[in-house]
Amino acid sequence: MVDPRDPEGVCRVLREAAEMSLHAPCRSGCCDVIQGPGRLIATGDLHDNPVNLQRVLDLAGLGEELQAAAESTHVTLHELIHTARLINGLDLSYRVLVKAAELKLRAPHRVHVLLANHELSQIAGAGIVKDGVNVVKAFNDGVEYVFGSDTDAVLDAIGVFIRSMALALRCRAPGGDLLCCHSLPDPDLLDRFDPSILERPLEEGDYTPRRGSAHLMVWGRDHTSEELGELARRWGVAAFILGHEKAEDGWFIREPNCLVLNSDHAKGAIADAPLGGPVTMSGLRGCVVALG
Repeated sequence: MVDPRDPEGVCRVLREAAEMSLHAPCRSGCCDVIQGPGRLIATGDLHDNPVNLQRVLDLAGLGEELQAAAESTHVTLHELIHTARLINGLDLSYRVLVKAAELKLRAPHRVHVLLANHELSQIAGAGIVKDGVNVVKAFNDGVEYVFGSDTDAVLDAIGVFIRSMALALRCRAPGGDLLCCHSLPDPDLLDRFDPSILERPLEEGDYTPRRGSAHLMVWGRDHTSEELGELARRWGVAAFILGHEKAEDGWFIREPNCLVLNSDHAKGAIADAPLGGPVTMSGLRGCVVALG
């Protein structure tokens, strides 16, 4: 494991993981694509919650030592940064990106790091204020505190890693796939959205705030049943697993075909789902596991 205070090691791991992410056998366009048999551990937002993240990794067999018995177990990780646990006003959650990069290098076909709005805002420099804190600034201040004159090099490597993240994980299934992504576009912005985005690599314009299709996809909320049905038909999807929205009990169902997960708090939850068989909402309900 790299020393998270070593700028050369941190930059190397982030850049090598970005290359692995873009060129892994499971990457197709801007998505990772897998199929059963196997098992999926799907998360919601994690926001550098170390206890819940470790529980996820242990369930997936991705702890200190990779478990050979879990070779067919996959895990999604997203919304990793911008912790509420500041240290003297500094956000040191860059460390969880380094951890995710190391996991991608150790198990590239099993670890699926998905683009989320906080990661995208970090590289775009767009401020998000939570509880009175500009989280992008707090993150940058944390990196500068640790790395000093090497700050720019580390932030550049972080940007390379974030740009390599998959927009979605598609789990092939008979009768319609399972699609895991951070979110979907707002219903009233669908006319700006390019639904073919899942079929191609991302371009720089896709990251443009409020206009690019990747930006629209990771920022959306309040999806209607009509939108969910339309995108499901367009993409050949039976069900979605999303994050991004607050779920007080760790999860909720948005009809007709969407499970929303929140994994960063005391009642956080995940989905522990089998791969290979048909995807149903009743089946996904039965796969929800509390992390507390």
